Amino acid sequence: MLLEIEDLSVSYRNEEGEVTSAASGVSLSLGRGEVLGLVGESGSGKSSVAMSVARLLPSPPAFWPSGRILFDGADTLTMPLPELRGLRGRRIGVVFQDPMGSLSPLHRIGDQLAETVLLHERVTRRTADAMAIEWLGKVGIPDPPARAKAYPHELSGGMQQRVMIAMALMLGPDLLVADEPTTALDVTIQAQVLALMRGLCRGGNAAVMLITHDLGVVSQMATKVAVMKDGRVVESSADVGGFFENPRHPYSRKLVDEARRMELK
Repeated sequence: MLLEIEDLSVSYRNEEGEVTSAASGVSLSLGRGEVLGLVGESGSGKSSVAMSVARLLPSPPAFWPSGRILFDGADTLTMPLPELRGLRGRRIGVVFQDPMGSLSPLHRIGDQLAETVLLHERVTRRTADAMAIEWLGKVGIPDPPARAKAYPHELSGGMQQRVMIAMALMLGPDLLVADEPTTALDVTIQAQVLALMRGLCRGGNAAVMLITHDLGVVSQMATKVAVMKDGRVVESSADVGGFFENPRHPYSRKLVDEARRMELK
């Protein structure tokens, strides 16, 4: 398995020392060529689990009372930070839920994309700049050379999200962790972005952990599903078709029924 999450718990401690549990006893696995749809309502703990994979939660206040996260056999929770930084971006790509908070407001879009390449690849600045422009086009941003010169505040929320998706995909990571990657996108661009993600897994070389509340996206993208509620995995299915045909947990059935009602509107 490329990714194995074993009995993971995620908690947060505030300034008064009070502890809040975000996830408890979570176990998931993800192999190359697979897409895991991790679904659940807001506050279910799915983002805390996903961001723990590359240890991206600020610590403190976050801490991990138990569990392991094995990426290609190495535990990212105990891995030395320099080694972990080598994985981030290069082998583990991440699409954050809030693009505005993830892009530097002081640097042009093209420079931020190019720096991602230069950090991990031995290429010239000219090559990195060309890759930045190429990937802006791949995620559906019009006039990529002009947009590469723009600052984040000059782009719409949807365009910022596409920049983050380009940044996560451009180095061809082994694992893509995508937290609500299509929320701010229109239907046409959403389809284009999902196709890029599917292309990452084509040939069985990479995997995607897709965090979303949209079961329509899960049905299009995922090969397997895990449902979270109140910090725990309440249902896990290795067959996305079987999950939609016969969800076992009452909460899963509620989600599927609601998705079907939305389709009929």
